[in-house]
Amino acid sequence: MTWIAIVDHHDGRFAPHGIDRPKHAPRPYPPDQLIPRGTLLLETRLSPDGRPQTLLAFQRQHPWPGSFSLRALPQGGIILVVTQGDDIHHATLPHQADGRTDIVRLTYSWDAPARWGRLTMERPESDLIHSVDMSPPHPMLMADVHALCQHRYNHEMDPDVDFFAISTKVEPVGPMPALTSRVPIATTFGDVAAGQLKRGDVVLTDTGISVPVLRMVSRTVPARGSFRPVRLRAPYFGLREDIVVAPQQRLVISGSEVEYMFGREAVLVPARHLVNGRSALFAKGPELVTYRHLLLPGHEAVLAAGGCALESLYIGRLRRKPDQLVQSVLAEADRSRLPEHAKPVWPVLKPFEAITLAMQRVA
Repeated sequence: MTWIAIVDHHDGRFAPHGIDRPKHAPRPYPPDQLIPRGTLLLETRLSPDGRPQTLLAFQRQHPWPGSFSLRALPQGGIILVVTQGDDIHHATLPHQADGRTDIVRLTYSWDAPARWGRLTMERPESDLIHSVDMSPPHPMLMADVHALCQHRYNHEMDPDVDFFAISTKVEPVGPMPALTSRVPIATTFGDVAAGQLKRGDVVLTDTGISVPVLRMVSRTVPARGSFRPVRLRAPYFGLREDIVVAPQQRLVISGSEVEYMFGREAVLVPARHLVNGRSALFAKGPELVTYRHLLLPGHEAVLAAGGCALESLYIGRLRRKPDQLVQSVLAEADRSRLPEHAKPVWPVLKPFEAITLAMQRVA
């Protein structure tokens, strides 16, 4: 199965048999149905002034007492507490309170049959990941998920929380695919949709060389927050047709404006920084989106839709970090066959720099 709940401050969607299933009258489920393994994902901004935040909290008394709470501490740190009767499981994830207001992604994953749980924090603006294991947790009740989706119920969510979602499988963390399946990618046999590419296909890079695809990865996520798709519009960015990508997908942008403004031959610009309502805008669509990506030997940039240079999947030295590798979309890959990627040659623009460049180009 997959995602069964998506909740923000405006509404909540609960589909016990999968949000990706066609909408119809909900089928009943046993009141004591358990979710033995799964993921609760939450995106929020942490308080810049260090105030305590109850990001998400919930209590129940039936069919037995239980509670769930995820809180941000004033001194820095995230604490998760899950109780079932007198049994308490908790995890504390240290982090330095730095006053930043970037989006933070928190992922609580559990696998009761395997007797493990994990709390992870990611900043979508960077590649940093912090995880901590916790004592063997209990399964989650399906009725609890249903209750969390009902507003004015016995739960609390901080105003700074963007959304949370619940999946019935352990979701990966780390390197994130960023192309939708219809993005045309240049190959030695012409343009091929990203969703049709496979291991061994040969793609063309922005430097004119041909490289093989080592692996294709994919992931389905809520189309919310830092996952919300971005539509890049033709004829901007060298495109001959519109394409839809993830917000963190980075474009390789070059030209005289780049050399003049930044003193570099090219720069990397995340798609989310280009959204201006004209050349790029947030896309509308289903509640879930599936992203794919190409793993290439040297982290080369590929050409999309005629001439837009897009960064391929960047994994750095993930093969040397088995604890992170097993949590990622590459968990099933042979570690000895994975490449190592050096740091990108081109600098990544900050939001205000990207906005200035986009305005210059549109003008």
